[in-house]
Amino acid sequence: MKLDEEFLLQRRGELGCRLKEIREKRNLKQEQLADIMEVNRTTISKIESGKFNCSYDYILKFANALSFSIILEERFNEEI
Repeated sequence: MKLDEEFLLQRRGELGCRLKEIREKRNLKQEQLADIMEVNRTTISKIESGKFNCSYDYILKFANALSFSIILEERFNEEI
């Protein structure tokens, strides 16, 4: 399956929304999370709004700072 730009932007937005939900559930402001992750607050804002192509390194930083796990699942019966 070829991934087009629209699909990638949509998934980036979904990831950002989910990260924001988790941050808010932990009662953290963007500035506080940025300090924990040692990044700029604007980076957090861009990731949460889907405007930043979040690398796996950033996802790991989020997971560590917000105490969540990353689970990779194999997809079956789908064209790859």
